[in-house]
Amino acid sequence: MAAEHELTPTSYIQHHLTFLTKPVGEGGPFWAVNWDTLVTTGVIGVLVFGFLWLVTRKATTGVPSRTQAFVELTVDFVNDQVKGIYHGESKLVAPIALTTFVLVLFLNAMDFLPVDIMAWIYEHAFHQTYWRGVPTADVNTTFALSLSVFALMIFYSIKVKGLFGWIHELFCSPFGSNPLLWVFNLLFNIVEYVSKPLSHSLRLYGNMYAGEIIFMLLGLWAATGVVGVIVGAVLNLGWSIFHILIVALQAYIFMMLTIVYIAMAHEHH
Repeated sequence: MAAEHELTPTSYIQHHLTFLTKPVGEGGPFWAVNWDTLVTTGVIGVLVFGFLWLVTRKATTGVPSRTQAFVELTVDFVNDQVKGIYHGESKLVAPIALTTFVLVLFLNAMDFLPVDIMAWIYEHAFHQTYWRGVPTADVNTTFALSLSVFALMIFYSIKVKGLFGWIHELFCSPFGSNPLLWVFNLLFNIVEYVSKPLSHSLRLYGNMYAGEIIFMLLGLWAATGVVGVIVGAVLNLGWSIFHILIVALQAYIFMMLTIVYIAMAHEHH
């Protein structure tokens, strides 16, 4: 029995990479929900956007507080990025970009919470053996976000060009409107459309999943003794400092691609 429960690097990593997954009805493993991803995303969304709502609600025209100044700098930063790329008339693009950036940033930042401490809290406070706390390390989250952007891109394409104009573009761009080229144009556009949500989602997922794995590998140093604890703590600190760049950069890239894809939907070919 002792051997069955012996902690190994493989079992340690597998335990921390297991989702709290519950099937929906009789649909089997395909129709299942990762409740840890949904709950964490919901809690982070309520806390972050609730905080922004409170700050903007109490905003003053005089000398701003540090919190208000930070929020204003963030909003101005996103607005500047939108103005540099998007030249359409929709007033929703900037709020969409801000929402995307802030949400992805804080979902990514969950990676900074120590996995062993959080696992202990989940097990003793919520009686959950398995719980993954980084929603963007779940490909379901990144695909849901990218497909939402993809739907917006299709929506704006039809809104700006009209349904028949969008269909005409699918069959007549980029090689020309000759009927002999319609099939090639359609295939080219299908590949382009499919590649956008794939690259959009997998880039974010891959980076956050890799970061999660590295934190776990560094955490294994603690099992080697006192020296391992010290070395692991130093390595964890160094990786955490470097990971700040990855967390912020991936949120920024995801936001920029969101703006670019929506801006591309307004272009006529």
